[in-house]
Amino acid sequence: MIPAEPASSTPVNRQRHRVGRVWRALGERRVLTMLLLGFSSGLPFMLTGNTLGGWLATQHIGLGAIGALSWVGLAYSLKFLWAPVIDRVGFPALGALGRRRGWMLAAQVLVGGGLAAMALAGPQGGLAAFAALALVVAFASATQDIVLDAWRIEIAETPDELGLLTAAYQIGYRVALLFTMAWILILADHIGWPMSYGLSAALMAVGIGATFMAEEPARADAVMEAKSDAAPLWTARGFADAVAGPFIAFFKAHGLFGLVTLLTITLFHLSDYLRGPVTLPFYRAAGYSLTDVGAIRTTIGLWCTVAGVASGGLSSVRQGVFRTLVIGAALQPIGIGAFALVALHGAPDLRLFAMVNAMDDFAIGFSGVALVAYMSSLTNLGYVASQYAVMSSALAWTGKTLKGFSGFVVQGLQQGRDLMHAYALFYLGVAALGLPAIGLCFVLAHAAKRRAGALTPASSL
Repeated sequence: MIPAEPASSTPVNRQRHRVGRVWRALGERRVLTMLLLGFSSGLPFMLTGNTLGGWLATQHIGLGAIGALSWVGLAYSLKFLWAPVIDRVGFPALGALGRRRGWMLAAQVLVGGGLAAMALAGPQGGLAAFAALALVVAFASATQDIVLDAWRIEIAETPDELGLLTAAYQIGYRVALLFTMAWILILADHIGWPMSYGLSAALMAVGIGATFMAEEPARADAVMEAKSDAAPLWTARGFADAVAGPFIAFFKAHGLFGLVTLLTITLFHLSDYLRGPVTLPFYRAAGYSLTDVGAIRTTIGLWCTVAGVASGGLSSVRQGVFRTLVIGAALQPIGIGAFALVALHGAPDLRLFAMVNAMDDFAIGFSGVALVAYMSSLTNLGYVASQYAVMSSALAWTGKTLKGFSGFVVQGLQQGRDLMHAYALFYLGVAALGLPAIGLCFVLAHAAKRRAGALTPASSL
Protein backbone atom coordinates (compact mmCIF):
# COMPACT_ATOMS: atom_id res chain seq x y z
CA MET A 1 0.00 0.00 0.00
CA ILE A 2 1.35 3.41 -0.97
CA PRO A 3 0.03 6.42 0.92
CA ALA A 4 -1.45 9.38 -0.83
CA GLU A 5 0.88 12.26 -1.56
CA PRO A 6 1.40 14.85 1.18
CA ALA A 7 -0.87 17.85 1.02
CA SER A 8 2.17 20.01 0.23
CA SER A 9 2.57 18.36 -3.21
CA THR A 10 1.98 20.59 -6.23
CA PRO A 11 -1.74 20.35 -7.18
CA VAL A 12 -2.59 18.13 -10.09
CA ASN A 13 -4.73 20.76 -11.81
CA ARG A 14 -1.66 23.01 -12.18
CA GLN A 15 0.52 20.27 -13.66
CA ARG A 16 -1.78 17.94 -15.61
CA HIS A 17 -0.45 19.01 -19.00
CA ARG A 18 3.23 19.28 -18.02
CA VAL A 19 4.53 16.34 -20.03
CA GLY A 20 2.54 17.23 -23.13
CA ARG A 21 3.83 20.78 -22.90
CA VAL A 22 7.47 19.69 -23.23
CA TRP A 23 7.36 19.33 -27.00
CA ARG A 24 5.04 22.31 -27.49
CA ALA A 25 7.24 24.48 -25.29
CA LEU A 26 10.47 23.93 -27.24
CA GLY A 27 10.06 27.43 -28.62
CA GLU A 28 10.56 28.75 -25.09
CA ARG A 29 14.19 29.69 -24.64
CA ARG A 30 14.74 27.96 -21.30
CA VAL A 31 13.09 24.70 -22.32
CA LEU A 32 14.97 24.47 -25.62
CA THR A 33 18.20 25.34 -23.82
CA MET A 34 17.55 22.63 -21.25
CA LEU A 35 16.84 20.07 -23.96
CA LEU A 36 20.17 20.83 -25.66
CA LEU A 37 22.07 20.89 -22.37
CA GLY A 38 20.49 17.54 -21.48
CA PHE A 39 21.89 16.15 -24.74
CA SER A 40 25.31 17.56 -23.86
CA SER A 41 25.11 15.97 -20.41
CA GLY A 42 24.17 12.53 -21.69
CA LEU A 43 26.62 12.42 -24.60
CA PRO A 44 29.86 11.52 -22.75
CA PHE A 45 28.30 9.22 -20.14
CA MET A 46 28.24 5.96 -22.13
CA LEU A 47 31.37 6.85 -24.08
CA THR A 48 33.35 6.23 -20.89
CA GLY A 49 31.10 3.33 -19.83
CA ASN A 50 29.10 0.67 -21.67
CA THR A 51 29.91 1.86 -25.21
CA LEU A 52 33.59 2.04 -24.38
CA GLY A 53 33.30 -1.63 -23.37
CA GLY A 54 31.96 -2.39 -26.83
CA TRP A 55 34.97 -0.74 -28.47
CA LEU A 56 37.35 -2.65 -26.20
CA ALA A 57 35.56 -5.93 -26.93
CA THR A 58 36.23 -5.48 -30.67
CA GLN A 59 39.93 -5.20 -29.78
CA HIS A 60 39.76 -8.63 -28.08
CA ILE A 61 40.32 -7.20 -24.61
CA GLY A 62 39.06 -9.53 -21.86
CA LEU A 63 35.87 -9.03 -19.86
CA GLY A 64 37.86 -8.56 -16.66
CA ALA A 65 39.83 -5.64 -18.10
CA ILE A 66 36.68 -4.16 -19.64
CA GLY A 67 34.91 -4.27 -16.29
CA ALA A 68 37.91 -2.78 -14.48
CA LEU A 69 38.20 0.06 -16.99
CA SER A 70 34.62 1.03 -16.18
CA TRP A 71 35.96 2.32 -12.85
CA VAL A 72 36.84 5.56 -14.60
CA GLY A 73 33.14 6.28 -14.05
CA LEU A 74 33.83 6.63 -10.33
CA ALA A 75 34.37 10.30 -11.14
CA TYR A 76 30.57 10.59 -11.20
CA SER A 77 30.36 9.26 -7.65
CA LEU A 78 32.90 11.75 -6.28
CA LYS A 79 31.23 14.94 -7.53
CA PHE A 80 30.52 16.11 -4.00
CA LEU A 81 34.27 16.64 -3.45
CA TRP A 82 34.58 19.59 -5.84
CA ALA A 83 30.95 20.71 -6.06
CA PRO A 84 31.42 23.21 -3.16
CA VAL A 85 34.07 25.02 -5.22
CA ILE A 86 31.67 25.23 -8.17
CA ASP A 87 29.01 26.63 -5.83
CA ARG A 88 31.25 29.32 -4.42
CA VAL A 89 33.84 30.23 -7.09
CA GLY A 90 33.50 31.17 -10.75
CA PHE A 91 35.74 29.53 -13.34
CA PRO A 92 38.94 31.60 -13.88
CA ALA A 93 39.00 33.67 -17.08
CA LEU A 94 35.34 32.93 -17.81
CA GLY A 95 33.81 35.14 -15.16
CA ALA A 96 32.06 37.28 -17.76
CA LEU A 97 29.76 34.36 -18.54
CA GLY A 98 28.67 34.07 -14.92
CA ARG A 99 29.28 31.48 -12.24
CA ARG A 100 27.21 28.67 -13.78
CA ARG A 101 27.82 29.29 -17.48
CA GLY A 102 31.57 29.70 -17.02
CA TRP A 103 31.86 26.24 -15.49
CA MET A 104 29.51 24.81 -18.13
CA LEU A 105 31.68 26.03 -20.99
CA ALA A 106 34.96 24.91 -19.43
CA ALA A 107 33.61 21.40 -18.76
CA GLN A 108 32.14 21.05 -22.26
CA VAL A 109 35.37 22.08 -23.97
CA LEU A 110 37.32 19.58 -21.86
CA VAL A 111 34.85 16.78 -22.65
CA GLY A 112 35.08 17.49 -26.38
CA GLY A 113 38.87 17.65 -26.30
CA GLY A 114 39.10 14.44 -24.28
CA LEU A 115 36.84 12.51 -26.66
CA ALA A 116 38.87 13.75 -29.63
CA ALA A 117 42.07 12.57 -27.92
CA MET A 118 40.50 9.14 -27.27
CA ALA A 119 39.59 8.92 -30.96
CA LEU A 120 43.15 9.72 -31.98
CA ALA A 121 44.88 7.44 -29.46
CA GLY A 122 42.61 4.38 -29.41
CA PRO A 123 43.15 1.41 -27.09
CA GLN A 124 45.82 0.06 -29.40
CA GLY A 125 48.02 3.01 -28.42
CA GLY A 126 48.28 1.67 -24.86
CA LEU A 127 45.47 0.73 -22.50
CA ALA A 128 46.82 2.78 -19.58
CA ALA A 129 47.04 6.00 -21.61
CA PHE A 130 43.62 5.34 -23.11
CA ALA A 131 42.14 4.81 -19.64
CA ALA A 132 43.71 8.10 -18.48
CA LEU A 133 42.00 9.97 -21.32
CA ALA A 134 38.69 8.29 -20.46
CA LEU A 135 39.18 9.44 -16.85
CA VAL A 136 39.66 13.04 -18.00
CA VAL A 137 36.43 12.85 -20.00
CA ALA A 138 34.55 11.33 -17.04
CA PHE A 139 35.84 14.02 -14.66
CA ALA A 140 34.88 16.83 -17.04
CA SER A 141 31.51 15.22 -17.71
CA ALA A 142 30.81 14.91 -13.98
CA THR A 143 31.69 18.60 -13.59
CA GLN A 144 29.27 19.50 -16.38
CA ASP A 145 26.56 17.49 -14.63
CA ILE A 146 27.12 19.36 -11.34
CA VAL A 147 26.60 22.69 -13.05
CA LEU A 148 23.67 21.65 -15.23
CA ASP A 149 21.78 20.12 -12.32
CA ALA A 150 22.24 23.33 -10.32
CA TRP A 151 21.26 25.53 -13.27
CA ARG A 152 18.09 23.51 -13.96
CA ILE A 153 16.89 23.88 -10.37
CA GLU A 154 17.96 27.51 -9.90
CA ILE A 155 16.62 28.91 -13.16
CA ALA A 156 13.11 27.54 -12.59
CA GLU A 157 10.75 30.15 -11.18
CA THR A 158 7.91 27.77 -10.23
CA PRO A 159 7.54 24.06 -9.42
CA ASP A 160 5.67 23.67 -12.69
CA GLU A 161 8.57 25.13 -14.66
CA LEU A 162 11.02 22.91 -12.80
CA GLY A 163 8.96 19.89 -13.83
CA LEU A 164 8.95 21.06 -17.44
CA LEU A 165 12.71 21.64 -17.44
CA THR A 166 13.30 18.26 -15.80
CA ALA A 167 11.27 16.50 -18.50
CA ALA A 168 13.13 18.41 -21.25
CA TYR A 169 16.46 17.53 -19.63
CA GLN A 170 15.52 13.84 -19.46
CA ILE A 171 14.47 13.75 -23.12
CA GLY A 172 17.71 15.41 -24.25
CA TYR A 173 19.75 13.15 -21.98
CA ARG A 174 18.03 9.97 -23.16
CA VAL A 175 18.39 10.91 -26.84
CA ALA A 176 22.14 11.34 -26.23
CA LEU A 177 22.28 7.95 -24.52
CA LEU A 178 20.55 6.38 -27.50
CA PHE A 179 23.10 7.98 -29.82
CA THR A 180 26.03 6.72 -27.75
CA MET A 181 24.52 3.26 -27.26
CA ALA A 182 22.81 2.70 -30.60
CA TRP A 183 23.50 5.04 -33.51
CA ILE A 184 27.19 4.99 -32.72
CA LEU A 185 27.17 1.19 -33.11
CA ILE A 186 25.93 1.51 -36.67
CA LEU A 187 28.56 4.17 -37.32
CA ALA A 188 31.28 2.01 -35.77
CA ASP A 189 30.28 -0.86 -38.05
CA HIS A 190 30.74 1.35 -41.11
CA ILE A 191 33.36 4.00 -40.32
CA GLY A 192 35.11 2.51 -37.28
CA TRP A 193 35.26 3.41 -33.61
CA PRO A 194 37.84 6.24 -33.83
CA MET A 195 35.75 8.21 -36.35
CA SER A 196 32.62 7.57 -34.28
CA TYR A 197 34.25 8.99 -31.16
CA GLY A 198 35.56 11.91 -33.19
CA LEU A 199 32.01 12.69 -34.31
CA SER A 200 30.86 12.52 -30.70
CA ALA A 201 33.52 15.05 -29.77
CA ALA A 202 32.21 17.40 -32.46
CA LEU A 203 28.65 17.02 -31.13
CA MET A 204 29.70 18.65 -27.87
CA ALA A 205 29.25 21.87 -29.88
CA VAL A 206 25.52 21.39 -29.17
CA GLY A 207 26.14 21.96 -25.48
CA ILE A 208 28.54 24.83 -26.07
CA GLY A 209 25.93 26.61 -28.18
CA ALA A 210 23.28 26.01 -25.51
CA THR A 211 25.60 27.49 -22.86
CA PHE A 212 25.67 30.77 -24.75
CA MET A 213 21.87 30.61 -25.06
CA ALA A 214 21.42 30.05 -21.33
CA GLU A 215 20.62 32.74 -18.79
CA GLU A 216 22.42 33.07 -15.50
CA PRO A 217 20.15 32.25 -12.50
CA ALA A 218 20.23 35.73 -10.96
CA ARG A 219 18.41 34.89 -7.72
CA ALA A 220 20.77 32.02 -6.92
CA ASP A 221 23.80 34.08 -7.92
CA ALA A 222 22.73 36.79 -5.48
CA VAL A 223 22.53 34.27 -2.64
CA MET A 224 25.93 32.80 -3.47
CA GLU A 225 27.52 36.24 -3.86
CA ALA A 226 26.19 37.21 -0.45
CA LYS A 227 27.71 34.06 1.02
CA SER A 228 31.05 34.77 -0.65
CA ASP A 229 31.07 38.38 0.55
CA ALA A 230 30.20 37.41 4.14
CA ALA A 231 32.64 34.51 4.30
CA PRO A 232 35.01 34.02 1.33
CA LEU A 233 35.87 30.42 0.50
CA TRP A 234 39.50 30.85 1.58
CA THR A 235 38.51 31.81 5.12
CA ALA A 236 37.88 29.18 7.80
CA ARG A 237 34.22 30.19 8.07
CA GLY A 238 33.70 30.20 4.31
CA PHE A 239 35.42 26.85 3.85
CA ALA A 240 33.37 25.31 6.65
CA ASP A 241 30.13 26.64 5.14
CA ALA A 242 31.04 25.40 1.65
CA VAL A 243 31.94 21.91 2.88
CA ALA A 244 29.63 21.34 5.85
CA GLY A 245 26.82 23.81 5.06
CA PRO A 246 25.10 21.64 2.43
CA PHE A 247 24.98 18.67 4.82
CA ILE A 248 23.79 20.78 7.76
CA ALA A 249 20.99 22.31 5.68
CA PHE A 250 19.99 18.92 4.28
CA PHE A 251 19.79 17.12 7.62
CA LYS A 252 18.18 20.12 9.29
CA ALA A 253 15.38 19.83 6.75
CA HIS A 254 15.10 16.04 6.73
CA GLY A 255 16.52 14.90 10.07
CA LEU A 256 18.22 11.55 10.47
CA PHE A 257 15.70 10.18 7.99
CA GLY A 258 17.89 11.88 5.40
CA LEU A 259 20.16 8.83 5.72
CA VAL A 260 17.29 6.60 4.55
CA THR A 261 16.75 9.00 1.66
CA LEU A 262 20.41 8.76 0.62
CA LEU A 263 20.35 4.96 0.94
CA THR A 264 17.27 4.76 -1.29
CA ILE A 265 18.94 6.98 -3.90
CA THR A 266 22.09 4.84 -3.68
CA LEU A 267 20.25 1.60 -4.43
CA PHE A 268 17.69 2.93 -6.90
CA HIS A 269 19.65 2.35 -10.13
CA LEU A 270 22.06 -0.28 -8.75
CA SER A 271 20.87 -3.04 -11.11
CA ASP A 272 21.24 -0.78 -14.14
CA TYR A 273 24.80 0.18 -13.19
CA LEU A 274 25.91 -3.39 -12.52
CA ARG A 275 24.86 -4.76 -15.90
CA GLY A 276 26.43 -1.85 -17.80
CA PRO A 277 29.99 -2.94 -18.66
CA VAL A 278 29.00 -6.34 -20.08
CA THR A 279 25.99 -5.14 -22.09
CA LEU A 280 27.64 -4.80 -25.49
CA PRO A 281 29.93 -7.83 -25.01
CA PHE A 282 26.75 -9.80 -24.20
CA TYR A 283 25.02 -8.61 -27.37
CA ARG A 284 28.01 -9.68 -29.44
CA ALA A 285 28.28 -13.05 -27.71
CA ALA A 286 24.55 -13.65 -28.28
CA GLY A 287 25.08 -13.20 -32.02
CA TYR A 288 23.69 -9.69 -32.60
CA SER A 289 25.69 -7.37 -34.84
CA LEU A 290 26.35 -3.76 -33.93
CA THR A 291 24.05 -2.75 -36.78
CA ASP A 292 21.25 -4.98 -35.44
CA VAL A 293 21.59 -3.48 -31.98
CA GLY A 294 21.83 0.06 -33.28
CA ALA A 295 18.80 -0.32 -35.56
CA ILE A 296 16.57 -1.62 -32.76
CA ARG A 297 17.66 0.94 -30.22
CA THR A 298 17.28 3.88 -32.60
CA THR A 299 13.73 2.90 -33.57
CA ILE A 300 11.86 0.95 -30.90
CA GLY A 301 14.32 1.98 -28.22
CA LEU A 302 13.94 5.69 -28.96
CA TRP A 303 10.15 5.68 -28.84
CA CYS A 304 9.98 3.48 -25.76
CA THR A 305 12.43 5.78 -23.99
CA VAL A 306 10.34 8.84 -24.83
CA ALA A 307 7.20 6.95 -23.78
CA GLY A 308 8.87 6.02 -20.50
CA VAL A 309 9.90 9.62 -19.80
CA ALA A 310 6.42 10.90 -20.66
CA SER A 311 4.69 8.19 -18.61
CA GLY A 312 6.97 8.82 -15.65
CA GLY A 313 6.24 12.53 -15.78
CA LEU A 314 2.51 11.95 -16.12
CA SER A 315 2.56 9.45 -13.26
CA SER A 316 4.40 11.95 -11.06
CA VAL A 317 1.69 14.51 -11.83
CA ARG A 318 -1.32 12.25 -11.31
CA GLN A 319 -0.07 9.68 -8.80
CA GLY A 320 2.62 11.70 -7.02
CA VAL A 321 6.38 11.31 -6.96
CA PHE A 322 6.48 8.62 -4.26
CA ARG A 323 4.08 6.26 -6.00
CA THR A 324 6.02 6.85 -9.21
CA LEU A 325 9.28 6.03 -7.42
CA VAL A 326 7.83 2.69 -6.30
CA ILE A 327 6.57 1.86 -9.78
CA GLY A 328 9.88 2.85 -11.36
CA ALA A 329 11.88 0.85 -8.82
CA ALA A 330 9.74 -2.20 -9.65
CA LEU A 331 9.93 -1.79 -13.42
CA GLN A 332 13.74 -1.69 -13.55
CA PRO A 333 14.42 -5.28 -12.30
CA ILE A 334 11.73 -6.61 -14.65
CA GLY A 335 13.31 -4.96 -17.68
CA ILE A 336 16.83 -6.04 -16.74
CA GLY A 337 15.91 -9.58 -15.71
CA ALA A 338 14.17 -10.10 -19.07
CA PHE A 339 17.59 -10.18 -20.76
CA ALA A 340 17.97 -13.66 -19.28
CA LEU A 341 15.36 -14.74 -21.85
CA VAL A 342 17.59 -13.41 -24.64
CA ALA A 343 20.55 -15.33 -23.20
CA LEU A 344 18.62 -18.61 -22.88
CA HIS A 345 16.87 -18.41 -26.25
CA GLY A 346 19.83 -19.72 -28.18
CA ALA A 347 19.90 -18.47 -31.76
CA PRO A 348 19.53 -14.69 -32.24
CA ASP A 349 15.88 -13.61 -32.39
CA LEU A 350 15.44 -9.96 -33.34
CA ARG A 351 11.78 -9.90 -32.30
CA LEU A 352 12.57 -11.14 -28.79
CA PHE A 353 15.56 -8.83 -28.58
CA ALA A 354 13.45 -5.84 -29.63
CA MET A 355 10.71 -6.68 -27.10
CA VAL A 356 13.14 -6.98 -24.20
CA ASN A 357 14.93 -3.76 -25.15
CA ALA A 358 11.58 -1.99 -25.40
CA MET A 359 10.66 -3.07 -21.86
CA ASP A 360 14.06 -2.02 -20.55
CA ASP A 361 14.11 1.40 -22.24
CA PHE A 362 10.59 2.20 -21.02
CA ALA A 363 11.48 1.20 -17.45
CA ILE A 364 14.67 3.28 -17.31
CA GLY A 365 12.99 6.33 -18.86
CA PHE A 366 10.04 6.09 -16.45
CA SER A 367 12.11 5.68 -13.31
CA GLY A 368 14.66 8.32 -14.24
CA VAL A 369 12.10 11.14 -14.34
CA ALA A 370 10.70 10.27 -10.92
CA LEU A 371 14.12 10.07 -9.27
CA VAL A 372 15.43 13.33 -10.76
CA ALA A 373 12.25 15.18 -9.77
CA TYR A 374 12.46 13.80 -6.23
CA MET A 375 16.13 14.67 -5.80
CA SER A 376 15.57 18.18 -7.17
CA SER A 377 12.91 18.82 -4.55
CA LEU A 378 15.37 18.12 -1.72
CA THR A 379 17.84 20.96 -2.41
CA ASN A 380 18.25 24.35 -0.67
CA LEU A 381 19.04 27.59 -2.52
CA GLY A 382 22.68 28.52 -1.96
CA TYR A 383 23.78 24.88 -1.76
CA VAL A 384 22.08 23.47 -4.86
CA ALA A 385 25.19 22.24 -6.71
CA SER A 386 26.71 20.71 -3.58
CA GLN A 387 23.54 19.04 -2.30
CA TYR A 388 22.51 17.64 -5.67
CA ALA A 389 26.09 16.45 -6.20
CA VAL A 390 25.95 14.59 -2.88
CA MET A 391 22.72 12.88 -3.89
CA SER A 392 23.84 12.05 -7.43
CA SER A 393 27.16 10.79 -6.01
CA ALA A 394 25.21 8.55 -3.65
CA LEU A 395 23.25 7.35 -6.68
CA ALA A 396 26.42 6.48 -8.58
CA TRP A 397 28.89 5.46 -5.89
CA THR A 398 27.85 1.88 -5.14
CA GLY A 399 26.96 1.01 -8.71
CA LYS A 400 30.06 2.61 -10.22
CA THR A 401 32.26 0.82 -7.66
CA LEU A 402 30.71 -2.61 -7.97
CA LYS A 403 30.16 -2.64 -11.72
CA GLY A 404 33.91 -2.93 -12.26
CA PHE A 405 33.59 -6.54 -11.08
CA SER A 406 30.78 -7.42 -13.49
CA GLY A 407 33.07 -8.96 -16.10
CA PHE A 408 34.77 -11.09 -13.46
CA VAL A 409 31.35 -12.20 -12.16
CA VAL A 410 30.29 -13.41 -15.60
CA GLN A 411 33.60 -15.23 -15.99
CA GLY A 412 33.10 -16.84 -12.58
CA LEU A 413 29.56 -17.93 -13.43
CA GLN A 414 30.88 -19.52 -16.62
CA GLN A 415 32.71 -22.17 -14.61
CA GLY A 416 30.89 -25.44 -15.33
CA ARG A 417 28.35 -23.89 -17.72
CA ASP A 418 28.30 -22.22 -21.13
CA LEU A 419 28.62 -18.46 -21.56
CA MET A 420 24.93 -17.79 -22.32
CA HIS A 421 23.79 -19.61 -19.15
CA ALA A 422 26.34 -17.56 -17.23
CA TYR A 423 24.89 -14.35 -18.68
CA ALA A 424 21.34 -15.50 -17.83
CA LEU A 425 22.29 -16.04 -14.18
CA PHE A 426 24.08 -12.70 -14.14
CA TYR A 427 21.03 -10.76 -15.38
CA LEU A 428 18.71 -12.50 -12.94
CA GLY A 429 21.13 -11.79 -10.11
CA VAL A 430 21.53 -8.07 -10.80
CA ALA A 431 17.74 -7.78 -11.26
CA ALA A 432 17.26 -9.27 -7.78
CA LEU A 433 19.57 -6.61 -6.35
CA GLY A 434 16.97 -4.02 -7.34
CA LEU A 435 14.42 -5.39 -4.87
CA PRO A 436 15.65 -3.50 -1.75
CA ALA A 437 15.05 -0.17 -3.49
CA ILE A 438 11.37 -1.03 -3.87
CA GLY A 439 11.01 -1.55 -0.13
CA LEU A 440 12.88 1.65 0.66
CA CYS A 441 10.63 3.65 -1.67
CA PHE A 442 7.65 2.35 0.31
CA VAL A 443 9.38 3.52 3.50
CA LEU A 444 9.94 6.99 2.03
CA ALA A 445 6.31 7.22 0.96
CA HIS A 446 4.98 6.32 4.41
CA ALA A 447 7.44 8.64 6.13
CA ALA A 448 6.39 11.53 3.86
CA LYS A 449 2.78 10.89 4.80
CA ARG A 450 3.59 10.98 8.50
CA ARG A 451 5.70 14.13 8.24
CA ALA A 452 3.06 15.95 6.25
CA GLY A 453 0.34 14.90 8.68
CA ALA A 454 -1.77 13.59 5.84
CA LEU A 455 -5.18 12.31 6.93
CA THR A 456 -6.02 10.35 3.81
CA PRO A 457 -5.87 6.56 4.17
CA ALA A 458 -3.31 4.48 2.30
CA SER A 459 -4.40 3.43 -1.13
CA SER A 460 -3.21 0.77 -3.45
CA LEU A 461 -1.51 1.23 -6.77
